[in-house]
Amino acid sequence: MTVASEEKLLVTGGTGLVGSRVIQRALESGIPTKAMVRSPAEAEFLAEQGAELIEADLTDYKTLKEVLRGVTIVVHTAAKVGDWGPVDEYRKTNVGGLESLLTALEEQCLIKHFIHISSLGVYEARDHFGTDETESPHTAGIDGYTLSKIEAEQLLQKHSLPYTILRPGFIYGPRDRTVLPRILERLKSGQFAYLGSPENLMNNTYVEHLVDAIFLALFNEEALNQIYNVTDITLVSKREFISTIAELAQYPIPQKVVPLPIARNLARVLEGLWRFLGKKQAPILSQARIKFLGLNLDFSTQKAQQELDYHPEKSFQQAMTETIDWFRENHKLP
Repeated sequence: MTVASEEKLLVTGGTGLVGSRVIQRALESGIPTKAMVRSPAEAEFLAEQGAELIEADLTDYKTLKEVLRGVTIVVHTAAKVGDWGPVDEYRKTNVGGLESLLTALEEQCLIKHFIHISSLGVYEARDHFGTDETESPHTAGIDGYTLSKIEAEQLLQKHSLPYTILRPGFIYGPRDRTVLPRILERLKSGQFAYLGSPENLMNNTYVEHLVDAIFLALFNEEALNQIYNVTDITLVSKREFISTIAELAQYPIPQKVVPLPIARNLARVLEGLWRFLGKKQAPILSQARIKFLGLNLDFSTQKAQQELDYHPEKSFQQAMTETIDWFRENHKLP
């Protein structure tokens, strides 16, 4: 990786699972890095590593104009994540915030590359067996997050900045604050159940492997204006994924299976009831969770392998062991 002396990297979502790892890798590579964060108090560990902290709101265009001076490359990881809630709440950050960021960056006229972290969730909610980037996103998404990610991709492609879109699957690793903690809680309580066949494949993406893909694309001109699926390449079944977590955390290994037709019908009932009651938290079962845990999610990464020379080094067992070790060492296991 060759880095020009005048380059300055901006990473949005600096304290997140992906953003914090990107910043760490950049600083180790000698790249001056700005970390965009919402709370500097929660980002002291980034400052200690040498990152310049920027407190900014993606949706505040005027603030962005002042803090982006000198930035030449961007890795955009910030997003509102989740599987429940009004679409407009996701659009505010994931689309409106991106619009503000892109407009402010275009006025600087310095950007050489904008890496946008999207999601494999933009594809249709069906079983996938080697789906590649030639398939268009399915605009009739099933949740606000998915819809906003599709709209964000479309927005980026309309702007003039040179971009690369990376579509990871389920991202796991140390510092995960969203999905993995919920899985651990359900495993500990004994309430976890597979939705449909436990032998369906996960679209697992270890955070270090995603960071590898980001840096392989960042200074690669062939990656400009391209889209890449990113997973661990060697996928595991839902059963192996969940049972490995349970074994490493020393929780009971789940055996319960809910047939997919029953899960779908129950999800429809619960979603309708939750909306009627105006609940802010997602129901225990939803169509978005069925998409994550109930379908075969095998996506092709041939394009990334061939054009980016993307070849993940760690096995799933190694990656998940490192992840659960971090949760244990940092007292994050429920």
